[in-house]
Amino acid sequence: MPLWLDAILIVVLALLIDRYIGEVPNSVHPLRWMGNMLAAIDRHVRSRQSWKATAAGFLSYLLVFAVFCGVGLCLTSLVRYGVSSVDPLAGEICWIVLTALLFKINFAIFSFRKHTGPICEDLEKGDLESADARVQMIVSRDTRGMDAEHVASSCCETVTENLVDSVYSPLLYFGILGLPGAVMFRCANLMDAMWGYLNERYANIGHFPARFDDVLGFVTSRVSPYFIALAGMMLGMDWRAAVPAAKKDHRMTPSPNSGWSMTAAAAVLGIGMEKRGVYFMNPGHPLPTTDDVRRCCRLIELASMIFLLTVCLILYGTIGIGVQLWCEDAVFGFWGSVF
Repeated sequence: MPLWLDAILIVVLALLIDRYIGEVPNSVHPLRWMGNMLAAIDRHVRSRQSWKATAAGFLSYLLVFAVFCGVGLCLTSLVRYGVSSVDPLAGEICWIVLTALLFKINFAIFSFRKHTGPICEDLEKGDLESADARVQMIVSRDTRGMDAEHVASSCCETVTENLVDSVYSPLLYFGILGLPGAVMFRCANLMDAMWGYLNERYANIGHFPARFDDVLGFVTSRVSPYFIALAGMMLGMDWRAAVPAAKKDHRMTPSPNSGWSMTAAAAVLGIGMEKRGVYFMNPGHPLPTTDDVRRCCRLIELASMIFLLTVCLILYGTIGIGVQLWCEDAVFGFWGSVF
């Protein structure tokens, strides 16, 4: 089959896996292994206040990327060359399926509703204590004592913020660089989540991954309001408000990137979103209800699919799949020279 057809099948299959199968169990998820590896490195870093800690953070990123990207490319190249040597068509099909599965591991579109659905059900039953406990699993703030409106707001905030980190950025870099690009972003993003704190322990060791994550999310965060607006137009929402709101209020968040998608989505949905003591987005509008949380998930899911089926698919079919094949050839050639 031509490469462009392989690219279409890979991207569409990854989307179908995300929609109908969902996430790999946490116990065997590669991100869990990546987190365990980073935790082990963290325990062995002694100097935290010198340039050595910054260098350790940079070298840790290179190590984690090399391990997980290397394993992924070894698997895909082994399938591509090994199975194809017996049956070329079977080898190509197996390669497409494996690449789609590995690609899917790096992004999540439909998991938003999976995480927020039970919280909405608790709120509708009046079980605020259970809702507080569940929302604590998807946000970093202390949720104890939150009222129903702020619990719903937390759901909308995490869904809209993660549009860039969980969808657009891994899709963009997969489109440009294939699997190595998706892994490149996922490593930086996870390390930022684990080490990106401005405290005595992580300020230096987490410096490189935190800054690299900001750089990688720069473009995707700033184009996100346009895709949110397009999705809002298709859903009959206030799509015209997205881009002006994002340009005006994106600096509300401590992160230089997360405010773009959050402010745009709040404006399209016609809701306010508040993190007490930090920001109130779209002032003058009410905090969300459970119906608004579900509307938010639909908006973000549609905006995600538009990006995947246009930007990601076009880039991967024209650039990324070629880069990935080149990397697989290099990996297979290396092992062939060794063995």
